[in-house]
Amino acid sequence: LYSNRGEMIAAWKRHLQALPVKQPHQTHSTLWTYDLGCNNDISVDASACETPRILIENFRGTRALASFATKYVNRDMLAYDPQLHTRIRFSLMPEKLRKVVDVSTSKTSAKIEAADDFVRAGYEVHFNFSPIIFVEDTKELWVELFQELNDKLSDQTKTQAAAELIMLTHNQDLHKLNQRWHPKAEALLWRPDLQEAKTSRNGQKNIRYDYRFKAECLRLFKKMLTEHCPWMRIRYAF
Repeated sequence: LYSNRGEMIAAWKRHLQALPVKQPHQTHSTLWTYDLGCNNDISVDASACETPRILIENFRGTRALASFATKYVNRDMLAYDPQLHTRIRFSLMPEKLRKVVDVSTSKTSAKIEAADDFVRAGYEVHFNFSPIIFVEDTKELWVELFQELNDKLSDQTKTQAAAELIMLTHNQDLHKLNQRWHPKAEALLWRPDLQEAKTSRNGQKNIRYDYRFKAECLRLFKKMLTEHCPWMRIRYAF
């Protein structure tokens, strides 16, 4: 894993050195942000190799912020001492949905309970609501999740928290694959009656909720989140 980490570190440091002074926007107000893992989970990788720790250590004291989303709680990472130069984004969905569509990931309650510990350890902790699944009877499940966040998180964690809202996107190739090994999940993910075709920026042919249905879902989701977690800043939604 990460056999070329020296090259990776050298490459991003050269890239960072060439950047001007950071102007504030939704990603961060003062630090240039680098995503450590797009198609992999850094917390899982950290259980198999030392590269995530070395990467995080290299961001300390720089003009940069390391960032990654995770569905797994790896408490060994509490000892990495990121010094507020790493943002961990815990991916959350109602536990009833997680057990169906996010199998082999940490329980939702475990991720919420870990948030305070990671903040105290020097991480910036955000929450990644992804994918947002809106079908029958899920509205109440999301409300329960928001209430749990509000009840369990410390004021310190709430003050620095922010959220990403990412509506469900799916594609036919994954649908065919999932039907062979986990068809129960596809009953939630594959809803042609509510979805429309979408070509992503990478050219992939996907489906997503119909734009009118999606707009209404996002409006309702933001309303519920603001009502139950008024301290939660929304960084972006799509």
